[in-house]
Amino acid sequence: MRCDRAVLTILLVLAAAGAASADGTAAVRVKDVATLQGVQPTPLIGYGLVAGLNKTGDRRQTVFSAQTLANMLQRFGLIVPGQQIRVENIAAVLVTAELPAFSRPGARLDVLVSSVGDARSLQGGTLLSTPLRGPDGSVYALAQGALSLGGFGVGTAGNRVQVNHLNAGRVPSGALVQAAPSAVLPGEGVLTLALAQPDFVTSRRLADAINAELGAESASTVDAATVAVRIPETYRGAIPDLMARLEPLTLDVDVPARVVVNERAGTVVVGGNVRLSAAAVAHGNLSVRISTRFNVSQPAPFSERGQTVVVPDDQLEVDEQEARLVTLEEGTTLEAVVRALNALGATPRDIIAIMQALKAAGALRAELVII
Repeated sequence: MRCDRAVLTILLVLAAAGAASADGTAAVRVKDVATLQGVQPTPLIGYGLVAGLNKTGDRRQTVFSAQTLANMLQRFGLIVPGQQIRVENIAAVLVTAELPAFSRPGARLDVLVSSVGDARSLQGGTLLSTPLRGPDGSVYALAQGALSLGGFGVGTAGNRVQVNHLNAGRVPSGALVQAAPSAVLPGEGVLTLALAQPDFVTSRRLADAINAELGAESASTVDAATVAVRIPETYRGAIPDLMARLEPLTLDVDVPARVVVNERAGTVVVGGNVRLSAAAVAHGNLSVRISTRFNVSQPAPFSERGQTVVVPDDQLEVDEQEARLVTLEEGTTLEAVVRALNALGATPRDIIAIMQALKAAGALRAELVII
């Protein structure tokens, strides 16, 4: 319980430290919040095999992994019918990666490998050469290499210990780029910057920062996510130089009031400018435990009509912890929220319930996001 509260407090304090000022703004670079529209990464996907598993691969239910191995062996001159292959050290996987814009042949990418069969673990496996295709069906990269899972699993005779997820892993720098999709930059006229998170205030501040650098009326706000920049005469045909000048510029990003809750992991992150209306919070835990013990009733010795029967003995225990009342004043800041929640001795699970109740009561002046 203490560990959970400590983790929660750290998350809240880090969120508070991330706010640069009381009005919820934070100074960041242009390259961290906006990208050149029309130039985006390309998602890649491929189907392949992981070999070298210690009898933790696909079993007989997954027929396509054996067929894939048979097809691969046929290319090496070995004719083996797929239905006759009985191995458990291979696994069929999907391989995904993202090809950044302007990548060139010879560059390397990290790839994510995920099992699609009934393999128990990919631990110790090696990804065999797998072509990665783009949305147009063209092969842009080849992936292979040893998997890194970040966990392990051991077990015998029905007992098993597992750390982290073992059916997905990464191959760092495991894909070699073979080709790159064409990316055309605007040579003259107007280029468009797209914000990663649309916001009218941030869009206006981005245009102001560019105007301060290039001159008045060089940039204008199109909508909450788009800023149009007129290309100066000196940068006609030299868009990379213009972007290198704009990307280091800084602006104040307007941060929305938001509380993010991961109910599965028990994680709560509160934004820096979250405020509360006047409210009083009382939280207590009611636990009910019902246990049943089965006693055996036997007849007296040499009894003719007696029978041995099982008699259930039900026990009911109710334990309600004392609720503590904490009053939150109008406009309460994040720091006060942290102190109040710690004073309640609340765990992350308690915080989730409290935040949802405050939102339902209209006292939480923030967007509540549950992931």
